[in-house]
Amino acid sequence: MENKPLLWVLGGAAFAFTAVIAYWIFAITLANQLKSDQVSPQRTAEFIHAILEANRNNYTDNVVVKLSRDGIEAHEHWRDERGVPLPAQFLLESGRLVAIKDLGFSFRLASLTPIYAWNGANSDLERIGLAAVQKDPSEPHYGIVHRGELRLFQAVYADRAVSQACVDCHNRHPNSPRRDFKLNDVMGGIIITFPIGS
Repeated sequence: MENKPLLWVLGGAAFAFTAVIAYWIFAITLANQLKSDQVSPQRTAEFIHAILEANRNNYTDNVVVKLSRDGIEAHEHWRDERGVPLPAQFLLESGRLVAIKDLGFSFRLASLTPIYAWNGANSDLERIGLAAVQKDPSEPHYGIVHRGELRLFQAVYADRAVSQACVDCHNRHPNSPRRDFKLNDVMGGIIITFPIGS
């Protein structure tokens, strides 16, 4: 009879220990379930890239090609002269308009052989990514970059010459360091950057 309080204490401690273990197992299981319901950064980048690619192809096929039949050409100086942006400029301008929203999200075109220096790689990750997609265009290159306190996911996708206008512009441009592009060649990369959790 004198051991009853001790048994109650030991029983209570065992119950508490089991409850704590059960709670942690439940919490870990729930956390893993929630994580599996979230979209990975790689998948998010795939979604964004699919939209960018579709928009540029749509612009090329349904704007540039149709307007050229009516004598309105896509060219580099579209702001100052009659014409429309080249497909690459269309994507770059869209990226500029997104960037001014200050969401930490950006996309742009870059190349290891850019016509203009500002369209070159801005970091080692971008240089490595551009070289990787040049070597194997079927596989994007991923990495994490830090800007101050911000942790950013970065994806580099191969950017191909989607139209003859792309090829002609790069091959004929006086600033171009490379002049032997052909249709569907990898000209550089689309770099997508967005914030992710710590």
